[in-house]
Amino acid sequence: MGYSIDEINVSNKIFYYLLKNGELSESEQDLYKSYCENEHITELVKNLGEASEVYIKKYGGVIYLIPKEENDFLGYSKGELKKLLCKSGANDKDYYLSQFVILTLLVTFYSSQGITSKCRDYIKVGEFLNIITDRLTEGAKRCEESEKNTDGIAFQNILERFEALKSSDKKTTAKTTKEGFINTILKFLDDQGLIYYIQNDDMIKPTKKLDSFMDWNILNKNNYNRVLKALGEESNEQDK
Repeated sequence: MGYSIDEINVSNKIFYYLLKNGELSESEQDLYKSYCENEHITELVKNLGEASEVYIKKYGGVIYLIPKEENDFLGYSKGELKKLLCKSGANDKDYYLSQFVILTLLVTFYSSQGITSKCRDYIKVGEFLNIITDRLTEGAKRCEESEKNTDGIAFQNILERFEALKSSDKKTTAKTTKEGFINTILKFLDDQGLIYYIQNDDMIKPTKKLDSFMDWNILNKNNYNRVLKALGEESNEQDK
């Protein structure tokens, strides 16, 4: 079945809007309505997304453009993230530590239980630092006691990188300190619209955007169990 010129033009406008803004909400009534109510336009926009190595997903009343993992043009490469999140001259262990911090933050705020996966509304930075330390220490101890290798996280290597960072009683942005390292990651997530990092109160709060991602995609049952397995934990739910 062919598409009309109007449908092609509108789909191009929607995709361009998503490229510029990353998301399309109901406030943009005409574009949003066209995407939701015209299956030809929906298909055309998704086809443009596929050709551009992005996913076009609708969660919680908002349409999002999400770069695929291999999309270094619209997303971030491993090298770019390492440069943004880690200290100068960082190696892969520093990068994996940064990813562990992000993963721990997600698991702290969300679980797969209940109608919504969110299990808390905010956390203080000091408490979050303690959680990271505890998870790394417990994970390294489990790996040391286990006689078999797992496909999960190399806790001992990451713990060594975390302990190599200095501790500071003062607020600092230096990536060579634990506080500065975490601060850099939290500011990055805030810039992406995934958390509210309220620095004056040392508080972290998830955004509605992150809530939607976690509820509708990231923490579906299969993904949630994969996260727990990577962290060396077991799910309380029985697989069906």
